[in-house]
Amino acid sequence: MQKNVLLIEDNRDIANLVMINLRGKHMHVDHASDGEVGLKKALTGNYQLVILDLMLPGMDGLDVCRTMRSEKVFTPVLMLTAKTAELDRVLGLEVGADDYLSKPFSVPELVARVNAMIRRSGQYKSLSTSEEGEILAVGELSIDPARRQVKCGDKEIEITAKEFDLLWHFASHPGRVYTRVQLLDQVWGYSHDGYEHTVNSHINRLRAKIEADPANPRYVITVWGVGYKFSTEESRENQT
Repeated sequence: MQKNVLLIEDNRDIANLVMINLRGKHMHVDHASDGEVGLKKALTGNYQLVILDLMLPGMDGLDVCRTMRSEKVFTPVLMLTAKTAELDRVLGLEVGADDYLSKPFSVPELVARVNAMIRRSGQYKSLSTSEEGEILAVGELSIDPARRQVKCGDKEIEITAKEFDLLWHFASHPGRVYTRVQLLDQVWGYSHDGYEHTVNSHINRLRAKIEADPANPRYVITVWGVGYKFSTEESRENQT
């Protein structure tokens, strides 16, 4: 299947570098040099991934990503940020970006990250299709992989593609403890030093959506000094 990527980047040199390398890997790459045009393409195009620069003319990357998610477009987003902009990286993840890459970046790392995100997205879609009808239910939470839908009681929870992938991975292995590095490898498809914050941000966002009290979570539990696990009703009873 053709891999379609949307690149929203106003720096011509960076855009050309990315397009040459991704097209060299047999990907189709559309390009937009400002946020408003990029958003229109993202809302109407059929893409497996959006590479989104944070600083853009017209509309910045945060607003582009925020609008995509509000319009229920959950195409995975790889956000490009300045190397020292820690706050920008956090904000990007908070508004729905799936991952980030700091500038300046190496081309091999970019290509590896793009391949990993597309591959993992495809694997989860295949998994959802193959498990039609199987819904995981824990407490008031139900997870439907075929529809990529999460409900708490009768209320549907709006969730991004990567948040769903993370929740499904946890819920499919209840009680198993994962380190941040393991989650990067198994959910994001790569493991690089310095990107554990991606996991933390996604878990914080996930808890804010599925937990009645995110400060005292019932489902995604912190295992201090190790990582996280998905707690089943049975394991919670054993903990009390």
